[in-house]
Amino acid sequence: MGPALDRASRALAAGELVVFPTDTLWGLGARAEDASAVARLLRAKDRPGTQPLSAAVSSLEELETFGRLSRSARAFVRRHLPGPFTVLVRPTALAQRRLAPAVAGGRTIGLRLPDHPVARELARRSGPVVATSANRHGAPPARTLGEARRAFGGSVRAYLPARPAPSGRPSEIVDLTGARPRGVARR
Repeated sequence: MGPALDRASRALAAGELVVFPTDTLWGLGARAEDASAVARLLRAKDRPGTQPLSAAVSSLEELETFGRLSRSARAFVRRHLPGPFTVLVRPTALAQRRLAPAVAGGRTIGLRLPDHPVARELARRSGPVVATSANRHGAPPARTLGEARRAFGGSVRAYLPARPAPSGRPSEIVDLTGARPRGVARR
């Protein structure tokens, strides 16, 4: 997996898009710190810029760098992550300064710590990576890397194959901004 991860990391550093595996779905990614790359991702997906994007991180420590966690939120993430959840938390001041507005420009930020070694390693090498499903807005998520390639073609610089394959079920969104975790919806 080394050379493919190297290519994907270089693509992200150059402001390009990548498709990568997560524990849930194939993800379409851009460096979350690169507002131009995030805008390119929104155009490739035909997704309205008004819908916030989540970011995949490499570790619990990195999650806490970008999201403010209450005691109950910290307990939830330590018990359930890595895993198939997107947690909604308040962004830290650092997140608001460093991450693209489509990721950290609102009252909350969606963060993922995927239970997939390739997704976590990509985020470790590249910093937070936008993690949205690899499909055009309104279309079903890609079930295979080939489907993602047919949807995005040359607008994606690197398609990162990996095992295990994603489960095909979207992540569950959990709001951790209140006193207790609250399920919101499936992503």
